[in-house]
Amino acid sequence: MTKKIKAKSYEDTLAWFRSHEFDILEAPGTSNRVFLKKHHCSAAIERTEDGGIKLFAYPGYLLNGEISKLVDHGYQKVLKTTKAEYPATADHLKALHQFTEELKEGIGAISLYNEGLGTVSESYMYDRMRGRDLPEAERPQRPWQTAPGKRRA
Repeated sequence: MTKKIKAKSYEDTLAWFRSHEFDILEAPGTSNRVFLKKHHCSAAIERTEDGGIKLFAYPGYLLNGEISKLVDHGYQKVLKTTKAEYPATADHLKALHQFTEELKEGIGAISLYNEGLGTVSESYMYDRMRGRDLPEAERPQRPWQTAPGKRRA
């Protein structure tokens, strides 16, 4: 039996976050957009036209005052900022997972089973997939795509 999820209003959501010890910071230069901070992690939500909530900035660990992006390279997860990449430790991942679960509860989003098992990365950049996000013409040629006479020895 499925349950209907009741959409929360922006004001109710902010009240929930305040009562659950989140730091709420108004985004500079905009209205109806706030940054939520807890467990050294942060995300941003904004008010939609109908009074609902929309996730504006994906949850990330705070490094040097910047929300980092969790990237999975297959062999290691890293926290990527605009300036550098840092290896993600178990403490980083636990904090990010806890923050994300609380964020979903606060905004009334669905918490999926596979996401509840561990931290989900914002992007996956495995070695074998490198270059797949580029347009077809800009992708590097694979060895099996080159003509037989043009192969390197």
